[in-house]
Amino acid sequence: MKSDLWLYAILIAMGLGWGLTIPLAKFAVSTGHQPVGLIFWQLVVVVLCLGAVTLVRGRRIVFGRAYLRLFVMVALCGAVLPDVFFYLAAAKLPGGVMSIVIASVAMFSLPIAVALGNERFEWQRLVGVVIGLAGIVMLVGPEASLPGAASAGFVLLALCAPALYATEGNLVALWGTQGLDPMQVILGASLVGLVICLPAAVLSGQWINPLNGIGVPELALAAGAALHALVYATYVWMVGRAGSVFTAQTSYMVTAAGVLWSMALLQESYAIWVWLALGTMMLGMFLVQPRAARVLVPGRVIDDNAEAGMTSDRDGQS
Repeated sequence: MKSDLWLYAILIAMGLGWGLTIPLAKFAVSTGHQPVGLIFWQLVVVVLCLGAVTLVRGRRIVFGRAYLRLFVMVALCGAVLPDVFFYLAAAKLPGGVMSIVIASVAMFSLPIAVALGNERFEWQRLVGVVIGLAGIVMLVGPEASLPGAASAGFVLLALCAPALYATEGNLVALWGTQGLDPMQVILGASLVGLVICLPAAVLSGQWINPLNGIGVPELALAAGAALHALVYATYVWMVGRAGSVFTAQTSYMVTAAGVLWSMALLQESYAIWVWLALGTMMLGMFLVQPRAARVLVPGRVIDDNAEAGMTSDRDGQS
């Protein structure tokens, strides 16, 4: 029983940690830093953190031609492109609204999964998708729900991020991870992302030179990236220890924590429609959430193959 309480405590801590990355992203874009420059340095921090964790776990850092298609897809659909949309929208939308929008990953994932043959059609989960979409309508529809006349358009822009995350998850489920564990995949994809973002940041004029000074936005970016890497490493451990269905509950915590952290750190307040959208999205997530071992969290996938690849870790923790 005490062990179960510890697992719940870790689950809550993971949700709080992931939720905190959303207002930190708001700080990162607060002085005009552009997305590609931010993404490059974010990936640098992720590579350093997950590289260290991978070596400590006794796993090798894998990077080769055989894995290139997988790494490029995860880099583009799971990091570079969705983060471009995320940062563009984060500059204009409240952090709490961003938290609700990111929760729509599961809503996009289901129709893609059914189309690709990854999952079977279920009426209950379709109802969940419809309810989740109703939550988005509550954000963009009522005039009083969002600050500024252009905000509804930025909600639609922000939705491109969870749509790409859902695409990433389904392609990983379809292709498999080629014998790699999830952390090795993310690490390899992050290295590919660095190769993509470095010339893109320089040529587009979005390069951020750390020698020009490090202030709150830069520290927020580094802290958010390190926090994401730490929580993701914990997520991988938790799937091995408690199973993916239990660990999937962190999705609810991420959304709620993102809203609460944004209220505390950004002094945000929301119209009643935003709170209704939050509750509606939570209900939709509950109905859509996979019941099998394959689990989606914002931007990441753990599936049966990945969990099987971590059997040795689970055995070592018994």
